[in-house]
Amino acid sequence: MTARRTGGPTMHDVGKLAQVSAMTVSRVLKNDPGVSEATREKVFAAVDQLDYRRNETARSLRLGGSGMIGLVVTNLANPFYSRLALGVQDVATEHGYRMLLSNSAEQTDREPGLVDSLIDHQVEGLIVVPAGSRQQHLAAAMRHVPVVLAARPPAGLDTDCVLVEDFHGAREATGSLLAEGHTRIAFLGNPPSLYTGAERLRGFWTAHDEAGVEPDNSLIVQGLVDAATAEAATRKLLGRSDPPTALFCANNRISQGAIRALHKAGVTLPLGGFDDFELSDVLGLPLTLVSYDADEIGRQAARLLINRLQRAEAGPPASRRITVPTHIVRHGTHTAADPGTTPGT
Repeated sequence: MTARRTGGPTMHDVGKLAQVSAMTVSRVLKNDPGVSEATREKVFAAVDQLDYRRNETARSLRLGGSGMIGLVVTNLANPFYSRLALGVQDVATEHGYRMLLSNSAEQTDREPGLVDSLIDHQVEGLIVVPAGSRQQHLAAAMRHVPVVLAARPPAGLDTDCVLVEDFHGAREATGSLLAEGHTRIAFLGNPPSLYTGAERLRGFWTAHDEAGVEPDNSLIVQGLVDAATAEAATRKLLGRSDPPTALFCANNRISQGAIRALHKAGVTLPLGGFDDFELSDVLGLPLTLVSYDADEIGRQAARLLINRLQRAEAGPPASRRITVPTHIVRHGTHTAADPGTTPGT
């Protein structure tokens, strides 16, 4: 834990008053079981007397918990993760917990360090949106605290998770475009290694199979990571001699990039996309969007975690999986596809 508050007592001050070293103070505040009870009491008394850091933290540690839970998301700039974090915070606050938030920026090599840091800060449990499918570091973390996954499922872990109806939502939105007569639908997807990317592509394929339409593999683009890469991919698709007549985008950032490319090209195409987003209803574009409550993903994950914390003495419950439902939202004017018309003509 960090040592000082501007103008306030330091860890060395606490150690001096308690007649122990600053390192011993640190060990006590980290709830190190190797410190004797007598030493712990002296340190906590000094912490209270000097008003070092937050007295409520010291008191909760004395009772065996920090009162904090950790949350790791992959891209805080994405409104989806902001809403998820708000959902976690709502439930955490309701149960008297504080939330520590970390952002992995979709970097798989960064995530283990963030998890370790949160454990070092004495969080009682973790909610993680995994950046990739390799989750050995989470298995190691589970030896210290309970871990709940959000938006992406466990890989080789026996733990709780909260998911979205990725397959069903993509299948339904793609089916709506096919029902309008579109047989050349481009798929703009995130990296296929991600569970969400794989499931949404599976839904896209299943809708085509059910409609008796063979997708054009050359219209399937994966590995898009943000709006800029989606815009470039859409521009390339629009420049083909046989461009698509509709688009399906695997998340909100990809949809935004595709819409920007359509706008710059002066082209209006029906667009299906996973995730609703702000102002989608005022763009005047024919949009078929998969919508769901991102806050609810966070709320459900926090409830699962707190339930595990509250039942710790009774033994951990069996792993649970909760799926948050999706529904289709349609904006703009939708018309049947004209097989004889190509975009921009």
